[in-house]
Amino acid sequence: MTAEQQANVSTTSADAEPLTFPAGFRWGTATAAYQVEGAVAEDGRRPSIWDTFAHTPGKITGADTGDVACDHYRRFSDDVRLMAELGLNSYRFSVSWPRVQPDGAGAANQAGLDFYRRLVDELLENEIEPWPTLYHWDLPQPLEDAGGWPDRETAERFADYAALVQQALGDRVPRWTTLNEPWCSAFLGYGSGEHAPGRRDGRSAVQAAHHLMLGHGMAAQALRAADPAADVGITLNLYAIAAAGPHPEDADAARRIDGLANRIFLDPILRGEYPADVVEDLRDLTGFEHVHDGDLAATATPLTYMGVNYYSRYVVAAPRPASTAVSPDGDGRRLDGEHAAASSFQLAWPGSEHVRFVDAEGPVTAMGWEVHPEGLAETLLRVHREYTPLPLYVMENGAAFPDVVDGDGSIDDTDRIGYLDGHLAACRSAIQAGVPLRGYFAWSLLDNFEWAHGYSKRFGLVHVDFATQRRTPKASARWYADVIRRNGLPGERRP
Repeated sequence: MTAEQQANVSTTSADAEPLTFPAGFRWGTATAAYQVEGAVAEDGRRPSIWDTFAHTPGKITGADTGDVACDHYRRFSDDVRLMAELGLNSYRFSVSWPRVQPDGAGAANQAGLDFYRRLVDELLENEIEPWPTLYHWDLPQPLEDAGGWPDRETAERFADYAALVQQALGDRVPRWTTLNEPWCSAFLGYGSGEHAPGRRDGRSAVQAAHHLMLGHGMAAQALRAADPAADVGITLNLYAIAAAGPHPEDADAARRIDGLANRIFLDPILRGEYPADVVEDLRDLTGFEHVHDGDLAATATPLTYMGVNYYSRYVVAAPRPASTAVSPDGDGRRLDGEHAAASSFQLAWPGSEHVRFVDAEGPVTAMGWEVHPEGLAETLLRVHREYTPLPLYVMENGAAFPDVVDGDGSIDDTDRIGYLDGHLAACRSAIQAGVPLRGYFAWSLLDNFEWAHGYSKRFGLVHVDFATQRRTPKASARWYADVIRRNGLPGERRP
């Protein structure tokens, strides 16, 4: 990001002032179980779909797996001390379903629950609020073998699992996130096959999306049955969507992708209905017969907050010659190349496979994702103004860059600092515009197993030497600690 761009995204008012945040703002980082825990066969844990997928040849860059990852299962106390040193007051982690309920049904595995009891206790002793996510993509393999998320029964099993975790941790955990990024679970897992379990069927992807939301609603009801005062939310990966040009065909492309990326989840969860245009776009694929009476009342079970994950935006257009196009990669963002029409990722957009994803013109991260902080403010404003007055939290925001370890062992990741600074300025701008944004969680605390990219992409504030498991805070970690101490961004911003 250039200095001029940085100044532009950081401007919030006509008067020079430090960018401070409201009192009580939650400052955190986030991780996911399969990406950091390791210990995949310890204390009764059995395989998830990601264990199976990662051990399938050709699926993961470098043939990497999460077998060891960051060894967080054994080193969590050290990692919590790192969080305390950064000054975090919140930590978002996910509970591994196959660690807690290895078969996806039946009694809880108490040894698995004990790990999360120890983690929560350690966090509380360090005055860090635990924010567990019940599902971050690691479905127990036996449930996938029985049909996975395209099968309705998986939603029912998820509600049972949620009740088990609440029973174990509910006396110490006040806030729950049901699902993380159901779009990825459904459309990358069952549509494009880029993620576990690796199926490639659009109809199954649409069914999975619905049953994930149904499972969310059932889980929210189970959590509230056990504790009527529980804070319950869901986290969606949302995008600002822009048409590449002024043509009506480009506008229709933006409508279609907005429907499949954003509204197919926002509307059932916050309005209790599917968008009519999305249903029409998918008519040739499904008649939505998998949606039963009462389902949409369940998906719209009242929440107490909404989580938003944001990394970049989409710029889309009507079909053009493939040589002018760039398709998103397997995480739903951008991939350099000239094969949009042929990319397997197009299968993630059933009913809109013909839409062209246009290359970014500005700076990009190591993932090839455009650095576009304005899109975060736009997304937060949209959710608040069009959907809900609920408190919002940015549950993931961060960037991978080609970090270099200097001779003295330090990592001067100025690009990441610029990315975080710009996006936090966008958060502050949204707050000034009336968005009830209550917290921000940087992705991620640690370099970790980055799904299909293995260990080739690093998002962490803390560098991990995967051979030795040595943790080294990067310059961005020290910068973030200063932001937390100030409860705001350093310096002043001028128009």
